[in-house]
Amino acid sequence: MAADVADDSDARFRLVVEAAPNAMIMVDAGGAIQLLNSQAERLFGYQRSELLGQSIEVLLAHNERAMHRAVRGAYMRAPETRRMGAGRDLFGLRRDGVEVPIEIGLNPIATRVGNFVLASIIDITERKRTEQALRASEERFRLLVEYAPNAMIMVDQAGKIVLLNAEAERLFGYERVGLVGKPIETLVPERFGTEHSRLRGGYLDAPRVRPIGTGGDLYGLRRDGTEIPIEIGLNPIRTTEGAFILASVIDITERKRAQEQIGAALTEKTVLLNEIHHRVKNNLQVITSLLNLQAGRARDPAVRALIAESRDRVQAMALIHQLLFERRDWSLVQLGPYLRRLGDLLSSTYGRSRIELEVEADDVELDVQRAVPCGLLVNELVTNAFKHAFPGERTGRIRIELRREADSLARLRVSDTGCGLPEDLDIERSESLGMQLIPLLAEQVGGTLSVERGSGARFELRFPIETIGAST
Repeated sequence: MAADVADDSDARFRLVVEAAPNAMIMVDAGGAIQLLNSQAERLFGYQRSELLGQSIEVLLAHNERAMHRAVRGAYMRAPETRRMGAGRDLFGLRRDGVEVPIEIGLNPIATRVGNFVLASIIDITERKRTEQALRASEERFRLLVEYAPNAMIMVDQAGKIVLLNAEAERLFGYERVGLVGKPIETLVPERFGTEHSRLRGGYLDAPRVRPIGTGGDLYGLRRDGTEIPIEIGLNPIRTTEGAFILASVIDITERKRAQEQIGAALTEKTVLLNEIHHRVKNNLQVITSLLNLQAGRARDPAVRALIAESRDRVQAMALIHQLLFERRDWSLVQLGPYLRRLGDLLSSTYGRSRIELEVEADDVELDVQRAVPCGLLVNELVTNAFKHAFPGERTGRIRIELRREADSLARLRVSDTGCGLPEDLDIERSESLGMQLIPLLAEQVGGTLSVERGSGARFELRFPIETIGAST
């Protein structure tokens, strides 16, 4: 009866070993293989009949067999459940001579017929391949960090430095052994340290790739105590060891110096342009005064009229420089304020209570090169209207209108309610200098001029607002 029970237990044990998902091999106290399952056959490439009775060392690499015999003997004297080969690589030898990395768990079994050792063997080829790929990936990462052109520093979630490259050593003046394990605030000026710790904690709550220091001044602290302006790019990295932050640090000392030089040059240029426009304005005013004196001395009314026209043109140009001087913007002229002030100037010169001058203008800016001919054009048209559109005691209105249109265009219209243009007047063939100037000035503005006759006169100029020839 007892023999039947023992046989039944032995059969169940053999079934459990056979059904195990790993290779299972049982050896006796002398190291001879007594039992193995199909997974062991598959792993080592043997039929089990070829292995039964063989020494277990037949399944080990040749250079490990002698050591294994000694270790096996020691184990049998004090058997215990444990891993085999902890801390070192173990290799099994297949029937075809190929070595496979393995992991072995040992379990001693005492039976009525003697002591045995049951070994569970796992093929760790894929794990080794994965570990090797991970090590290669980590090595590539370290090489990329080490040879990056910028300083690179990696910190853990506690803010401790775990990695830096040669550029970081050079930038901050430390050897890396002096920084690894130190808080990142070691490289932050003391006055920013507390705030930096708070911001770092907030960043870890919602990490993302982003730059810092681009909108304001950010400084790093060198080992010698000097501060350097820097820009930093942050990149969160998640690994099997936890979350880290990789910071790319750029020394912007030269950029800041260049910006300061550019700022100084711009200041100098502004002062120079300010002086130039001031002097041009003053010189044009002197010319205006001289023309007024000359007109006062002239006896011929026709000569006085010609001098007055020249004076008006000079005043129109001087007004441009006056506005530039007032706004401190040397590139663009606001046409709305300019046209209103030009209208006031012409009204004070030619104004009559019976003639009303209106100015309505949108906010349109024009570069100086075209604002001058634009102003001269308006001057000619309004002056001609004052002089010729309202003969005798006729009343009426002169209107200057500037509108912004679609597609970066503007429309300038000068109209009056006077007697209108003569039917036989050809502007381009007119003997009047003012009329001859009108199409030339329109061309300099870069616009298209149209003229309407009838009840009064209307001159309309459409021109691009953007600088002609500028790239988009």
